[in-house]
Amino acid sequence: MNKKILWITRTAVLIALLIVLQWTTSMLGNQLITGSVVNLMLIVSVMTCGLSTGISVAAVSNTMAYFLGIGPQQFWLIPFITAGNIVFVLLWHYVGNWKGGRKLIPQVIALIAAAIAKFLVLYVGVVQIAVPLLLGLPEKQASVISGMFSFLQLFTATIGGVLAIVLLPPLKKAIKTKPSA
Repeated sequence: MNKKILWITRTAVLIALLIVLQWTTSMLGNQLITGSVVNLMLIVSVMTCGLSTGISVAAVSNTMAYFLGIGPQQFWLIPFITAGNIVFVLLWHYVGNWKGGRKLIPQVIALIAAAIAKFLVLYVGVVQIAVPLLLGLPEKQASVISGMFSFLQLFTATIGGVLAIVLLPPLKKAIKTKPSA
């Protein structure tokens, strides 16, 4: 099969799956669940299909969520969320795949480093820059948005990472298994 077609197909399926999961979990009204699922899917994308797929999913999914009304509805947040997602994916790719990604230690280090980095990018970008300088929101709404992009991001990134560490080995095995004829 043509590698470009396979890449497009896998990337599109992962973006679609992430959006469906985000939409479904957002109905629960619990950002801890939705954010953890989003982070899990970002990790699964990069660790099973590679860096270009991971970055594509990280960049496209939150933009699609905005336009579908299932993400934060402040347009100026999109670049900051995208930056946080891409930093998250980059760290998982480079640290989590260290020595082939077959060992638990690189993935635990990736979990910690990526969660902290994503939190910092979102905290600085959203809480310190976007909310006070770009959005011009009433104080109550600004407080809610700031809360969404503070320590909760650290928790959702960590939960998503733990879930990924548990799910990646069977997922990678299933991907490598060829269907019988």
